[in-house]
Amino acid sequence: MKIGRNLPPELAALQEEIEGYARGYGLDFFPQIFEVLDYDQINQVAAYGGFPIRYPHWRFGMDYERLSKGYEYGLQKIYEMVINNNPCYAYLLESNSYIDQKIVMAHVYAHNDFFKNNEYFKHTNRRMIDEMANHAIRVRRYIDRYGLEEVETFLDVCLSLDNLIDYYSPYFEDMKLEDDEDDGIAQEIPKFRVEKEYMHEYINPDWFLDEQRRKMDKEKESRRRFPRRAVKDVLWFLSNYAPLTSWQRDVLAIIREESYYFAPQGQTKILNEGWASFWHSTILTKKAAKDSEIIDFAIAHSGVVATSREQLNPYKLGIELLRDIEERWDKGRFGKEYDECDDMRTRTSWDRQLGLGREKIFQVRKIYNDVNFIDEFLTQDFCERHGLFGFDYNRSTGRYEISTRDFKQIKEKLLFQLTNFGQPFIYVLDANFENRAELLLGHRHEGVDLRLDYAKAVLENIHKLWKRPTHVSTRMDNKGRLLSFDGKEHHMREFEYVEFSG
Repeated sequence: MKIGRNLPPELAALQEEIEGYARGYGLDFFPQIFEVLDYDQINQVAAYGGFPIRYPHWRFGMDYERLSKGYEYGLQKIYEMVINNNPCYAYLLESNSYIDQKIVMAHVYAHNDFFKNNEYFKHTNRRMIDEMANHAIRVRRYIDRYGLEEVETFLDVCLSLDNLIDYYSPYFEDMKLEDDEDDGIAQEIPKFRVEKEYMHEYINPDWFLDEQRRKMDKEKESRRRFPRRAVKDVLWFLSNYAPLTSWQRDVLAIIREESYYFAPQGQTKILNEGWASFWHSTILTKKAAKDSEIIDFAIAHSGVVATSREQLNPYKLGIELLRDIEERWDKGRFGKEYDECDDMRTRTSWDRQLGLGREKIFQVRKIYNDVNFIDEFLTQDFCERHGLFGFDYNRSTGRYEISTRDFKQIKEKLLFQLTNFGQPFIYVLDANFENRAELLLGHRHEGVDLRLDYAKAVLENIHKLWKRPTHVSTRMDNKGRLLSFDGKEHHMREFEYVEFSG
């Protein structure tokens, strides 16, 4: 056990107590280090994404100002921050009450367990604090050599594109797009049909076959695209094939590496926060909270899981689904027999006393992300019991209103928001578009048109890297469109939209 370096004695003893409870429940985590910060220090750390030593950029200062004003005006308060690292670092707010610190420590140990054991975090750098420091050193060297303005301007471009990665396949470094030549199928040269073999040299003379071969090669060359397959990791493609200097290529690689490090946190927000809330609730109510602290705990916990129409609360949805799974697997409310039971009285009283719930939620913690977690375990019974509805914003009234109570629509809408974080699917389609070394991107249309202002901004910033006209093929108002930027002006024209997948 590794106790925090600046913890007062009572918090050091509390950490040892909470860690014992966490281990007793089967949580498995990296060594845990807590540090106590005042509100200004924790806002500084939060502005840097949890990493005190990071490359300099104006957006971190902007985030700090926003967080500081939120705290001063009573709009928000950061109780804790926890970092996916080995050892795992967590920062406690100095002004937290003692019961708050108990909740936070239990919450942090569950996050630590999730970071260590969930499959979607397995590829992440477990020494990212050291790596972030290395990134900062490299960026500062470039600033010393090329000037703050030039490096910061380039960082602005890279950071505006940091979501153009393939969240579900972070192993593209081994791709060799230049090896993707032909499909390995030899095409036969077109010939006129000959009934008798001796007529072949007259009907299909050599000069004709040579001409057909040249036409076929020319057509094949015009069809050739690079890459031959759509590439979703746009940053990987740009870092390998855009005409960048060595320092620019390195900065873009830094931004891409950090994007992949943070990606699993977005992929597992509901499950991760639900897991942490489940365990801080369990540890506090079963072990850590004294009788005199139960009301204070209930007040603090209710604030964590509070819901609103404007925004989905991942803590609330995650903890309730995990509790539902534990109960269902304890009582055997799963499988073919239960699913096909249409007698409500039997379903309500169903209890096979299997006791598999705790084992099941540990399995869920290990192998699921938010999309398959919701897809598999969000049931109609759950939606009806918790009163889940679909909400949409009504521009005419300026209010959020219930748009649907249908389970299928609710689930589809939630999955759509979670898939790719609700962002458009953008791929590299052709780096030699129309044989002009121009870059063609493709938008995989999923029923929602691109926002034109966002699309224009992305094209402008990619143009700064590619240094040639950039395009994106999409569909708007059910018609194929090509949005283009030539370095000076934006253009839009009709264009055949081709369905594709990455």
